[in-house]
Amino acid sequence: MSYEFDGKRYEQASAHQKEWGSKVIAELDLRGDESVLDLGCGDGVLTSRIAERLPDGRVLGIDASKGMIAAAMPKATRRLEFRLMNIDDLDFEEEFDIVFSNATLHWVKDHRKLLCNVRRALRSGGQVRFDFAGDGNCINFFEVIREAMALDPFAAAFEGFEWPWYMPTVEAYAALAEESGLRNVMVWGGIADRFFPDKEAIIRWIDQPSIVPLLPRLPENQRRPFRDFVVERMVERTLQPDGTCFETFRRINLSAEK
Repeated sequence: MSYEFDGKRYEQASAHQKEWGSKVIAELDLRGDESVLDLGCGDGVLTSRIAERLPDGRVLGIDASKGMIAAAMPKATRRLEFRLMNIDDLDFEEEFDIVFSNATLHWVKDHRKLLCNVRRALRSGGQVRFDFAGDGNCINFFEVIREAMALDPFAAAFEGFEWPWYMPTVEAYAALAEESGLRNVMVWGGIADRFFPDKEAIIRWIDQPSIVPLLPRLPENQRRPFRDFVVERMVERTLQPDGTCFETFRRINLSAEK
């Protein structure tokens, strides 16, 4: 399943995702002529930064959200392409030197299929570099939305609801990656807990992208009350004496080769 995001609002609410991604991009050992696939390119900011390091290469950014691709398209160049595509539908064969993804793959449920498709998309000797959310991520947000989903006005809408995120432990993901046929597999965790500068910042993050998968389950007249309850409880839980708001962010990192 894919979700529709507001790419322009995401641009204003994703400073921490871009901070993490910029660090990963800086670590890539690039010659400058590689072909790179960015899985879940979002608004295209990080994809553009990769392209800047490839004067003789090319980058393809894919995303399943029309809103994200619309925000990314103005950044396209001769060497930088964006395409509306679900990550589950990857069908490339030996086309890329690097498959990169930042702050996206916790939205993909079947990583066994993902890793198989990524391996097929890589040329011999190609590299994989992922950073996505892992076990222990967003403890406050998840507790608050579970509380909201159980309330009488909303509970019926969430009967049979499938949890939209995949956030494994390091050990579980390492075992999965080792089974994929990739070589030189390294999987490690990371603590990236964050103090949002003020409550307005954490509210922007709640609205885009965090609460997006939940609202379509609700009737139109219940979406705003549900959202407002989540926002109010999150501010109560996370607001610090200095006016910042704290949330846990835990990462899974993968580096591997074909």
